[in-house]
Amino acid sequence: MKALISDQIGPPSTLRYGDLPEPLAGPGQVRMAVKAAGLNYPDLLMIEDKYQVRATRPFAPGFEGAGVVDQVGEGVTRFKIGDRVLTHGYWGTMAQKHVAHEGDMVAIPDDLPFEDAAAMPLTYFTAHYALTRRGGLQRGETLLVLGAAGGVGLASVQIGKALGARVVAAVSSQEKAAHARANGADETLIYPTGDALDSRSLAAVFKAAVGERGADVIVDVLGGAYSEPALRCIAWYGRHLVIGFAAGLTTLPLNLVLLKSCQVIGVVWGQWARRFTDESWPDKEAVFALYRQGLIKPEITERHPLADGAMALTRLSERKTAGKVILLVE
Repeated sequence: MKALISDQIGPPSTLRYGDLPEPLAGPGQVRMAVKAAGLNYPDLLMIEDKYQVRATRPFAPGFEGAGVVDQVGEGVTRFKIGDRVLTHGYWGTMAQKHVAHEGDMVAIPDDLPFEDAAAMPLTYFTAHYALTRRGGLQRGETLLVLGAAGGVGLASVQIGKALGARVVAAVSSQEKAAHARANGADETLIYPTGDALDSRSLAAVFKAAVGERGADVIVDVLGGAYSEPALRCIAWYGRHLVIGFAAGLTTLPLNLVLLKSCQVIGVVWGQWARRFTDESWPDKEAVFALYRQGLIKPEITERHPLADGAMALTRLSERKTAGKVILLVE
């Protein structure tokens, strides 16, 4: 089968388009003929051996994808051949065939296109879990989203609005600010990057944007030099949700947590869904319901053939993308 292949540790330029043996569904497993695969920041960590889970090479990257079941293993009860599904895992969806445990597969509605479905697991499922179960976002609260033009960021903007929050989107350019506003952000701010980034001035920008009361919930997919300035604008009893480190690892002064009586909360949706599969089903259905109501929709800004996956991941690594990037699999 054709796949995007990681043979060696390194950036996206080390990936090649070629052939891998077609996988077979074992006991409790389901095989999917992949139609679309979503790109995410953790894909970059995986091919550089920086993720907490590592694959044995050669392997195809890809945490999420959607397609049609074409083989089921012994003991599978949830799925049959021909079912439309999406999947979430650690690697494997950037290929024509993908095998996963049936607990990592989700049946999708007939009116949900494969492209949109492939854009949901690591973005919308993560954002919904973060804002509801971990962040307890309430109607009328202020939500600050860092990296609001990316996959999880835009999903958080849309879901935050659907939950009735006032959404402040923080991005790195006017173009990305426009994307955030088009997806429901009430306000946007453009933060500096590189040498122009100053912690104290950025904290002042965040405070001005969220207002005197502060941000009740912060979605943080950036880390790096952005986390501490954001934490400085948090409200009393606020919840700072740590989801990713696109700008690098970070350290936070715990005196700020004490002074605001706030919480810093880790969010790892995939592991939660795997540990508590039965609890995760209602959350997935809630996301599908928001989609059917027209309250959320993935903003797919780039579509590329599987053969161009290395180029697409390079663009993602250089933070040149806004919205969701999808690989189309023939």
